[in-house]
Amino acid sequence: MDPVFTLQWPEFILANRLQTLLPKSEGFSVLIPASRQEQGIDLALLRKLPNGTSRVVTIQIKASRTYMPDPPKRETTQRYRFYTWFNRFDVPNEADFFLLFGMYAPDAGRTAKVGAEWYKDCTLLFNFQEMKEFMSSCLTVKGSLDQMFGFGFDDRSKIVQSRGDKERRSKDFTRYLLETRISDLKERLSSERI
Repeated sequence: MDPVFTLQWPEFILANRLQTLLPKSEGFSVLIPASRQEQGIDLALLRKLPNGTSRVVTIQIKASRTYMPDPPKRETTQRYRFYTWFNRFDVPNEADFFLLFGMYAPDAGRTAKVGAEWYKDCTLLFNFQEMKEFMSSCLTVKGSLDQMFGFGFDDRSKIVQSRGDKERRSKDFTRYLLETRISDLKERLSSERI
C-alpha cells in the first residue's frame, strides 16, 4: 500500500456531496476504503439507527469526462451541449448502488479565473438491479453489446441516453439524478429489517 492516501476527484466530490445530502446529525456517515484496490467499492454509507443497530450500503463510482460536440452540419441534426462517454463494465456484486459522474464547465468560453465550485456535474444514481438491467440493455444498432454508453444534456433539466440504446430513442434518465433519488439511499439505510 502507498504511504500516502489519495482519493480520485470524482470520489472526493461525491463523498462531500453525500455528506451534505445525508447529514451526520441524522446518523449518516460517509466511509472511504483505505485500499484503492477494494473490489467494486469506492464509498460506503453508514447510518446508525435509533434501536442501536447500523445499516451500510456500498457505492461504486464511474466517471466520464464530458465532451462538447462540434456544431452539426445539418440544421435538422439535434445535438446536446454536453456528452458523457462511459466504458461498459461488469456490474460487481459488492456494490449496492452506482454513481455515474460527468463533470462539465457550464461556460467553456469563459476567460475569467474560476474556482473549483464553478464546475458542475451530472451524476446519476442506480441501484444494483437497475445497473444490471441497464448494462444488459446497452446494445449497438445491430444488437450486439455496445462497449460504451453515454448521456447527452444541455443542462441538468433533461438527461438522455445518447449511446448504448439499440433503438436510439433518446431515453430520458433525468429521474436518475442523484439529488432526485437521494430518498432511495435514505430509505435503504433507514430500514430496521436486516
